[in-house]
Amino acid sequence: MEKLINFFKLLSDETRLRILVLLYHDDFCVCQLAGIMRISQPNVSKHLAGLRDMSLVRDEKREQYTFYSLNIEEKMFQDIFEKIVANLDKYPVLKSDIKESEDAEKYIELANINK
Repeated sequence: MEKLINFFKLLSDETRLRILVLLYHDDFCVCQLAGIMRISQPNVSKHLAGLRDMSLVRDEKREQYTFYSLNIEEKMFQDIFEKIVANLDKYPVLKSDIKESEDAEKYIELANINK
């Protein structure tokens, strides 16, 4: 029961929900998520740490970046995300995030320029 309660607590935060929906579509690094969502990288990192602690995301080092991917193994939780994604037209912020993610590579390029 605690796992279910914690899952819904995680979803109750807009930033975490946006991150999870983005990761449902593709793998992203922190700089891409921050750029897509237009929030700070420390804010994204804080939320990813919580999601990783709950084993909802996993990370993988690729060159100098750490990419995050969705790691939801429970069928019921997968079904919830499928329903959310199937109804993106009802959620303008999520729909906008997905549209912006189509050009996510530019945020890596910007991060490289700013080094």
